[in-house]
Amino acid sequence: MRYALRTIAAGAMALALQGCLAKTAVDVVTLPIDVASKGVDLATTSQSEADQKRGREIRQREERLGRLQRDYEKQIQKCGDGDRRACDHARVTYAEIQVLLPSIPAEPRDN
Repeated sequence: MRYALRTIAAGAMALALQGCLAKTAVDVVTLPIDVASKGVDLATTSQSEADQKRGREIRQREERLGRLQRDYEKQIQKCGDGDRRACDHARVTYAEIQVLLPSIPAEPRDN
């Protein structure tokens, strides 16, 4: 009786291991393909990812331009009140605005 249980248990384990071995064999065979495709995915950028990155960069430049314009307005106000240092800062800020402006796309005009 004991021998029969051992034989049945060994047979059940052998059947169970066949599935594991087959799965492992498939995984080993497909591993190079999976690794290569993952490498290609990491090396390339999809169009939507590129668009998102460009949009993020444009938004950051627009935010920077907004900050510079607010600073420039404050500096011009102080310059008008006679603060020579503010006049110098306003010139530097204006030059930075002029450098940044060409990198920001123009808004479409309404007809």
